[in-house]
Amino acid sequence: MALHPQAEFLIEAVALAQLPPLDELSPEDARLHYNLRSAELPANPAIGEVSDRKIPGPDGDIGIRVYQPVKANADEDSAGELRPALMFFHGGGWVIGTIDTHDVVCRALCEALEAVVVSVDYRLAPEHPFPAAADDCTAATKWVAEHGEEIGVDGTRLALCGDSAGGNLAAVVSQDCAAVGPKVSAQALIYPCVNATREKSGSLIDNADGYLLTTNAMDWFYDQYVPDADERDNPRCSPFLGDLTGQPPAIVITAEYDPLLDEGEEYADKLREAGVPVEYIRVDGQVHTFFTQVGVCDASAESVARVAAFVKEHW
Repeated sequence: MALHPQAEFLIEAVALAQLPPLDELSPEDARLHYNLRSAELPANPAIGEVSDRKIPGPDGDIGIRVYQPVKANADEDSAGELRPALMFFHGGGWVIGTIDTHDVVCRALCEALEAVVVSVDYRLAPEHPFPAAADDCTAATKWVAEHGEEIGVDGTRLALCGDSAGGNLAAVVSQDCAAVGPKVSAQALIYPCVNATREKSGSLIDNADGYLLTTNAMDWFYDQYVPDADERDNPRCSPFLGDLTGQPPAIVITAEYDPLLDEGEEYADKLREAGVPVEYIRVDGQVHTFFTQVGVCDASAESVARVAAFVKEHW
């Protein structure tokens, strides 16, 4: 399928900014440019209360942002109803991105799910290399499972979601939880990067340049996050290499014009081979980042709805 006009719009908007390639920037400058681009998204979907707090982490406090859905009636406050929760891990190659850059999509997920969304402000590389991000995301998930009542969450009904590097982290946390708990009901992996050892072939070549995320940028991200190449076959870096036995049901969404297309599809296949229920969706005509383009890409709203339907089914 040809590029969708809305994908072309995204590519042209970035081209007009005349920014240098990501892999030629310092991490600080890359964050600045990414934050500015993310600030241009439309108004937020309407939800209930949003609050920021700190929770204990493996190496200091972790920031989380808690999104509460609109209450169905005035009696819910007094009833003390506990809701299921979606743990959300933002993308950005473990180097860029924050809970602010992914605020709009978290609001959209909260609205669609009618449940709590907990967005994790994990530590970023290169200041905090592998496995800092994975450790923080697993710790935050365990905290919500054990202390969910503090934020109105039923800790026995948790799902995981992330885009790109956040999809990697969701897959890693899912494997961590399958090994030692807590129980996870479902995982939603949005164009995840899951195999740092994969040879450059297929979509890494066909979609290497010209579609927002480039293969060179992925190399740069890995260099920042996992500078020791010998660690890249660790399943907590490359969850494709992990034991997928006993994984929760998964929805995997990829984009046709994305260097990460093939590894997302291959991970879905490997989950199926391990006996995991999988819904796989390839969004034709779209590029990496479409999922977070709420109000800009129709495919974003459609995919958020698919994720919400899948997660609700398995809670």
